[in-house]
Amino acid sequence: MTVELPKGRAPSIRDVARLSGVSHQTVSRVLNNHPSIKASTKARVLQVMEELQYRPNRAARALSRGRSRTIGILSASSDQYGPASSIAAIQNAAREAGYYVNTANLASGDRASIEEALNHLMLQAVEGIVVIAPQVRVFDVLAQLSIDVPYVTLQSTGRLDDHALSVDQIAGARLATRHLIDLGHRNIYHLAGPQDWIEAEARMRGFLDEMGARDVPTTAPILGDWTADFGYHAGRELLRVRDFTAIFSSNDQMALGLIHAAREAGLDVPGDLSVVGFDDIPEAAHFWPPLTTVRQDFPELGRRCIALLLRSLGGEAEGYPGTIVPELIVRASTAPPSF
Repeated sequence: MTVELPKGRAPSIRDVARLSGVSHQTVSRVLNNHPSIKASTKARVLQVMEELQYRPNRAARALSRGRSRTIGILSASSDQYGPASSIAAIQNAAREAGYYVNTANLASGDRASIEEALNHLMLQAVEGIVVIAPQVRVFDVLAQLSIDVPYVTLQSTGRLDDHALSVDQIAGARLATRHLIDLGHRNIYHLAGPQDWIEAEARMRGFLDEMGARDVPTTAPILGDWTADFGYHAGRELLRVRDFTAIFSSNDQMALGLIHAAREAGLDVPGDLSVVGFDDIPEAAHFWPPLTTVRQDFPELGRRCIALLLRSLGGEAEGYPGTIVPELIVRASTAPPSF
């Protein structure tokens, strides 16, 4: 068989698929040495690849060795502190285990974008995938797709939870809320994250659960957007009434904005207002005052994630426990109420 392409254009996976009479997903599976591919189909695809001289470097090495030693990360929000810290932790743990990491960032949460990102990872012959997708809608799509390699998700959503490994966001929020109640606060507000974020919903639930368990009256949480700007503007509006003595913020950046607004209004933190954050970003210890917050152990999350994937690749069903309990870090932004 002789195949030709227009001059000056390198062959693509779609050229291989068209000339082989298969889909580009099938070509991806051939590159990944997937066991479901018929021998005749694989031979036909490989013949076309040879004729076209189509050889993605890493995929070619994987075909020759049978292993790529590459793990893929499917990420929907790598610009936020939590997802970015998770990615860094996974990369470090993978390197220690002798694996490469390839990250595919989702342009959006629709099905086409997710399929494109998964196909990109499969073309790199990844042996396993980590899904870091804080929005529920991404998991709704993933639940409908067939992922042909072992995978782990870093969020617990009620879907795909047999693959989930996560920090217990509800427990962390309860720790923060309990700390304020134990200090004597009874008028506590919650500044929540975006409504479609899994972590924001879990932290809101933890706040409400702890307030209910301690029989403390609650007001409706305020939905934010994770930014210090939102925390600042929300704080300015809330402080016009000032019918509260403490705020639990769903992340440290919004807490920073709240503290700015309080200072600008002439209030003392924590003398007039206690503030608790979530995440323990590196700057939290240097806020003024240093911020009481909830710390997530991202390095441990990365280690457990890679260990769980490697166990799956080795055919072992049992892995590490699926949740990591966060830690309350008490600093100077919280104190008993002054009135």
